[in-house]
Amino acid sequence: MTDDSFSADRRTMLKAAAASAALLAPGAGLAQSRRDSDREAISRAVDAGFDESVSRLRQWIALPTIAAERLNIEQGADHMARLATEAGFTAVRKVPTGGIPAVFGVLDAGAERTVGLYFMYDVKQYDPAEWASPPLEGQMFDHSLGRALRGRGATNQKGPEAALLAALHAFRASGRRLPVNLVLLAEGEEEIGSPNFINVFRDPEVRAAFERADGVFIPANGQATNGNANIALGAKGIIELELVSTGERWGRGPARDVHSSLKAQIDSPVWHLVEALKTLTTDHGNTPAIEGWFEHVRPLTERERALIAEAARTRSEEEAKRALGVQHWIDDLAWRESLERLASQPTVNIEGLVAGYTGPGGKTVLPARGVAKLDLRLVPNMTVEDCMAKLRRHLERNGFGDIEVNMSGGYDPTETAEDSRIIRAQQALYTRNEIPYSLFPRNAGSWPGFVFTGAPLRKPAGQFGLGHGGGAHAPDEFMIIESRDSRVAGFKEATMGYVDFLYEMATIR
Repeated sequence: MTDDSFSADRRTMLKAAAASAALLAPGAGLAQSRRDSDREAISRAVDAGFDESVSRLRQWIALPTIAAERLNIEQGADHMARLATEAGFTAVRKVPTGGIPAVFGVLDAGAERTVGLYFMYDVKQYDPAEWASPPLEGQMFDHSLGRALRGRGATNQKGPEAALLAALHAFRASGRRLPVNLVLLAEGEEEIGSPNFINVFRDPEVRAAFERADGVFIPANGQATNGNANIALGAKGIIELELVSTGERWGRGPARDVHSSLKAQIDSPVWHLVEALKTLTTDHGNTPAIEGWFEHVRPLTERERALIAEAARTRSEEEAKRALGVQHWIDDLAWRESLERLASQPTVNIEGLVAGYTGPGGKTVLPARGVAKLDLRLVPNMTVEDCMAKLRRHLERNGFGDIEVNMSGGYDPTETAEDSRIIRAQQALYTRNEIPYSLFPRNAGSWPGFVFTGAPLRKPAGQFGLGHGGGAHAPDEFMIIESRDSRVAGFKEATMGYVDFLYEMATIR
């Protein structure tokens, strides 16, 4: 189905949904009336503060906190605390986690409801040589959708978070009071699997503040290039780890690199690692083969299959393939079946392999050490604890017990009920603004939402935001700042999207 025919069908559905939108918020007339009267003034403040907001984002991009390299740890946390304070949060402080500190703050608007905010202030590593412009300069460039800002963190997640902060600045500048109270937690270890983030809830004040929250969300650029939005009802969990094979631990092979001519005489720890990796999957790496890996995997429900079928109907397969640079899905699956697999299947992925000499030319060595960096994606009802035990047991049983397993971070999958306010508020907003959207069982990517959806809080949590960006974790990461396409939000429109979402959270019943 073409995008045009979809738009016509979707418009009919949206009109029907709009007719019943009021049912989502019975008895909320006063708050809705206030939103209508406040919105124009807030919008003017967003316009007036646009240049300052973009400058704020560029300054933030210029200060990368990279947890894996221990780069700008305290500076990044201090900068995050300053951003929160300037946006109106009070009692802002760094919270010890046993690792990189989190940042906590409260914005008490005297409202009936409280909404939790999750930020991450760290970013992925980058190689400037791979970028079209310096990754920390936040340069503007022409994108097919409009003017865009390129820089590390532009879409993951500093850009969307900066748009949310711009919304809070606009409330203050316009003299309008927020319709909800906010509590903020900002993390500095998300990009290494959040190994210590759960520890923030040992702080009684932090835990009490989030226990009052009606739900928690992370700002995100949630629109595709055609303007369509996606609402995810969860996200996969993740384990990040490395497997290390050495001659010393194995008791075979060299204790240090030796000449490669000796391979006829000496075992190779790197081949030992490759053989261990081979046992972890079948089907060319596409199906995990760790014993018991699928023991607790919950199959898709009929409702989830129906949501995926609708997503397959409304999303463009051609656009998805073009954006990813692929020509085929696994096993040449049809579009819908590939989306079902994306939502339902755990994975074992090799992020990187490092061994021996990797510079120009050759060096003819037999390396004494090899390292494989892996990420394992988890689906309901898998847990990090159970999976790590199964991985270690698998290696031991298959003759690879000597291989060192170093887990750097991870967390369980998340699930949020379709009828929770944080989901229905997004639906109401998209319906009100005639933005086509689809519900999807879970994101294939991961975020530490489990600390909110799991014990001790058990709160609904998800992602929300208008706008479009790309290149997360890759070179030339970007966010659209000024859109030429009326269907896709630029920075100002994304900022107003957060304003509207907070009102929806205040009024939805």
